[in-house]
Amino acid sequence: MWLVKEDTVVMAPSPRALMRNLVNRSQQFRRDEDGSLIIFALVLFLLMAMMGGFAVDMMRYEQTRTALQNTLDRCTLMAASLDQSLDPQSVVTDCVDKAGFGTDLQGVQVVQSLNSRSVVSKGRVDTKPFFMHLIGINKFDALGTSGAEQAITNVEIALVLDVSGSMSGAKIANLKIAAAEFVDNMLANDPNHRISISIVPYNAQVNLGSVLRAKYQAVNLHGVADVNCLELPSSVFSAPGIPRNVDLPMMAYADHYYGASQTNAAVSPTSSSALPNYASVFCTKQPANIVRLPSQDASVLKSQINGLVAGGNTSITLGMKWGVSLLDPSARGMYNELIGAGQMGANLAGRPFNYTDPESMKVVVLMTDGEHVAHNRVTDSYKTGPSPIYKSSGGDYSVYQAAHAGNKYWVPHLGTWSATPYNGGVQQNWETVWTNLKVSYVAWQFYARALGSTNTARSTIYTNQMNDMVQTYDSVSGMDASLQQSCGQAKQNNVLVYGIAFEAPSNGKAQILQCSTSAAHYFDAQNGPEIQAAFRTIASNLTQLKLTQ
Repeated sequence: MWLVKEDTVVMAPSPRALMRNLVNRSQQFRRDEDGSLIIFALVLFLLMAMMGGFAVDMMRYEQTRTALQNTLDRCTLMAASLDQSLDPQSVVTDCVDKAGFGTDLQGVQVVQSLNSRSVVSKGRVDTKPFFMHLIGINKFDALGTSGAEQAITNVEIALVLDVSGSMSGAKIANLKIAAAEFVDNMLANDPNHRISISIVPYNAQVNLGSVLRAKYQAVNLHGVADVNCLELPSSVFSAPGIPRNVDLPMMAYADHYYGASQTNAAVSPTSSSALPNYASVFCTKQPANIVRLPSQDASVLKSQINGLVAGGNTSITLGMKWGVSLLDPSARGMYNELIGAGQMGANLAGRPFNYTDPESMKVVVLMTDGEHVAHNRVTDSYKTGPSPIYKSSGGDYSVYQAAHAGNKYWVPHLGTWSATPYNGGVQQNWETVWTNLKVSYVAWQFYARALGSTNTARSTIYTNQMNDMVQTYDSVSGMDASLQQSCGQAKQNNVLVYGIAFEAPSNGKAQILQCSTSAAHYFDAQNGPEIQAAFRTIASNLTQLKLTQ
C-alpha cells in the first residue's frame, strides 16, 4: 500500500510490523511499573504484619484481663462472706497473691456493718505489648474491679419438724443435731436481730401450747393440761392464715386407737382392756413438743429442739398449715398482743412482714420421715359436756339408755338394769370419761352388751356406736391434697419452701418434693450426715451471697 503526502510518496508499514511494535511498547511499560508494585506490596505486607501483631497484643490483653477479673471475683466473694472470720482485706490480698497477681492488686475497700459486709477490690496488669509500641503505645494495662456484698435481710423462718413415732432413736437424735446447728448458723451472724425462727413440731396433730391456743376461738375445751390441739375444718385451708374468729374444735384427749375385749362378760373398768393407752393418741400430752413462737434467742430455740420427743402418727399437712400461718401477715395482730404481754420479744414487732416487703424473706423448712396416715377423731357430740354415764363412789358405772324398755340404767359389772344410777352414781362429763376409759371399752361394755341380745346384734351395735363416736377426720388422699394447697399458697406468696425427706417412704418423698419451691430446694436425706448437710446447705443459701459489680 502506498501513501501520498504532498509531493512525497511513503510506503505504509505492514500489519506484522505494527504488531511487533505494539508488543515492544507493552514490555517497556511493564518494566517501567515493576518498581512501584514492589513498593506497594511491601507496604501492604507491613500493614498486615502490624494488624496481626496488634491482634496478638489484644488477645494477650483479653486473656490477662479475664484472668484478673475472675481472680478478683473469687477473692472478693471469699472476703465478703459473713462466715469469714479473717480480716477481709488480708483474705483478698492472700488470695490474689496465690493466683499470681499479688503485685497487680491496686486496692481493697471494706465496708462492715452489724449485719452486712461489702468488699470492693481493684487490680491493674501491664500486658507489655509487643507490637503496639510501633504506633506509640508502650503500655497497655488490663483493669479489673470486683465488688461483693453479703447481707442478711429480715428473715422469718418456720421449722416444721416431724416428731412422729417413726422418728424414735437415731433419727430424732440426728434431727436435733442438724436443726440446732441450723439455728446457730442462722443466728450467729445476726447481731442486728433481723432473723426470727419458729418451731412447729408435728405428729398426728400440732400441739399449740396454752399460750398460742388461747389466741384462737377454741371450742370443746377439755381442760387437759399440755394438750392443745385444734381441728382445722377444710375451709381454713383456702387461705394461708388461720382465722381467729372461727370456731376451732379442740381434739379430745381420748384413746380411740386401741381396742377393748369384746367378751359378753363384764370387764373391770380398772383392767388394761378398759384403761386408756395414750401411746398413739392423736394429740400427745408432751409439753416439749409444743409450738415455739418466733424467737431470736438461739439458746431458747435449741433447748426446744433438744427436748423434742418422738411419738404418734403423721400429719404433714397440719404441720405445714401451722408453719405457713405463723408467717402470714394476718398473724401480726396476734404477735403484737403476745409482745405486749411479754410472751414474745419486743424485737419482733411488725412481724410477720407483708409478703410484698422487699426487705423481708419468708422460709419454711418442712421435714418428714414418713407419709400421711388417715386422721381419726372423737366427734364433737362426745367431746365435752354431760354424758349418760354415771360413776359411783366405789368406782362402778351405770349407763342411761333411753331406748331400753323398763329400767333405763344399765349396770355393766352386774349385767342388769336399774331404775336409778347404780349406788348413787354421779353423772360424768365426756372429758372425764375419756380420762378413765377407752372409747372401744365404752362402746362395747356400755352399749353393745346393754342393747344386744345376740353376738351378731352386739357386733352391729358396737360398730354403729364406734362410728358415731369416732369419725375419719381426713383420708390420706385428702391430707395430701390439703398439704399441696398450703404449699401452693406459700409459693404463690414467694415463701421459700425447703423440703427434707429423711429416710422417708416413696409417697412421703413425692409429697415433700412437690411441696418444695423447686427440685433444688428438696433434699433426700438417707442418713444422719445427710440431714445435717441438708440443714447446712439451707442455712448457707439463705445468707444470699451475691456479686454486686
